[in-house]
Amino acid sequence: MTERVAVIGVGHLGQHHARIYTELLDANLVGVADSDLNRARMIGEHLGVPAYSSLEELIHRKSPDAISIVVPTSQHYEIAKTALEAGIHVLVEKPVTVKPSEAGELLEIADRKNLVLQVGHIERFNSAIRYISQIPCKPVYLDARRTAPFTPRINDVGVVLDLMIHDIDIVMSLVPSKIARIAATGACVFTDHEDIADAHITFEDGTVAHILTSRCAQKKCRQLEVVERERQITVNYEQQTVQISRCVNNPEGQVEIRETPVFPKSEPLKLELADFVRCVREHRPPVVGGGDGKKALEVAVEILRQIHEGSTEKVKTA
Repeated sequence: MTERVAVIGVGHLGQHHARIYTELLDANLVGVADSDLNRARMIGEHLGVPAYSSLEELIHRKSPDAISIVVPTSQHYEIAKTALEAGIHVLVEKPVTVKPSEAGELLEIADRKNLVLQVGHIERFNSAIRYISQIPCKPVYLDARRTAPFTPRINDVGVVLDLMIHDIDIVMSLVPSKIARIAATGACVFTDHEDIADAHITFEDGTVAHILTSRCAQKKCRQLEVVERERQITVNYEQQTVQISRCVNNPEGQVEIRETPVFPKSEPLKLELADFVRCVREHRPPVVGGGDGKKALEVAVEILRQIHEGSTEKVKTA
């Protein structure tokens, strides 16, 4: 049995959603939609599916079972609500919505209608993260760094909702404790939104996480370090590699031992969409559900609040 799927928003990322659906054996891409109808037609012709200018027309014409929503964040809530109210399972790209209250409403609709609401936190499907999530892990400190050169392609949100939210979600998935405190700073450099953000999150169990995100760097870096009492785990997101380091004592002193686990590597987006289709078919909760997306958004909103308040304070000088 194949699920009838569709994609709304076929820009830089959405085109890959559409492509991958044509590669999944249990998915049948029935159409794409975009406010730019010429763009939708170009992608539709390439993939051999019809193109539409709106979600409503796509639903009316093709009646999809499930849909990927890959549009600007400001449009997530209205489009996801329309799809869910029409009885369609939804995968919405991160962040789930602009406001946590909007995410809560989408959750209520999905629960009421028994529909899958998955959020596109793609790093959960990175092979390296999947590996460390399956081994015993008790972090005392986490350091996440996600930096890249500036690109004008993303201009509707700052780095917190565009990039940092990935690491917020990963950190919260690795630390089984509630958050006690958040301290954050940031700065606007190239845009009216924050282009640099730095956050410290302290959990009730004492674990501390530091997350640095920037789109002002000269080189790309996507790395996570998980420090435990007796070892350190380093994840390279781009290379999908894991290195485990520990110090042991011998007669000559301490020696560092490094281990590089070997595990299968796959395209994270393909794993994410395959999981979404399976959840729709098997009526089971997704790896990253609407609740996870809402929690990450709540933390991101608090970080944004602190950055905004900091940026509006006047510094008095002598």
